[in-house]
Amino acid sequence: MTLAQRIVLAIIKLSFRVLLSWKIKGRKNVPLNSSLVVVANHVHLIDPILLQLSFPRWINFMAKRELFRYPFVGFATRWAQALSIHRQGTISDKRETIKQAKDILNKGLVLGMFPEGKRNRDGKLLPGKPGSAVIASQAGVSLLPVAIIGTEKLKGVSWLWKRPRLVVNVGQPFKPPSIEGRLTRRQTKLLTDLIMSKIAALLPPENRGAYGD
Repeated sequence: MTLAQRIVLAIIKLSFRVLLSWKIKGRKNVPLNSSLVVVANHVHLIDPILLQLSFPRWINFMAKRELFRYPFVGFATRWAQALSIHRQGTISDKRETIKQAKDILNKGLVLGMFPEGKRNRDGKLLPGKPGSAVIASQAGVSLLPVAIIGTEKLKGVSWLWKRPRLVVNVGQPFKPPSIEGRLTRRQTKLLTDLIMSKIAALLPPENRGAYGD
């Protein structure tokens, strides 16, 4: 993490402490040196910032291409070294995204992904997309499941004086099963379900959604 990143995070953290009440659980579970794919549920626009503030390492998030088009958000996303992805892209686009993601991991850095592929605005976990399973398997790196709890309360303006309680719950890192050659469709589905079930286990039962069982 660079000095500039540390300074910006310190300023944001100060403002967050004024507006929000949030707790980090399992921070010691974050590996401090090795390459890592962080996988988390996604409810609110604030989720990537909350994760960044909660981690001892800088997270390079995957972000949809549309975010880069907005003046302020685009600048912040580029400054944060986010990886642009085209959600409705061609096979070639997807291969390029996987290549860029593997380049980040080959440098020993942390890649952040929201496997649901979009925000689940009511806080209930949606079915996972295969991207994180494919990238982690091909790169041979560990995955770290994280649950973000409470950001569904950040609606309207009333939360500004209610200071809702948020929790970032960090699970244990795990490596995908060793598979020779390319993942089959069934293997991809099983690994995606494994990733999502580990995120679900860190959430309250009422927020587990598609993985409630």
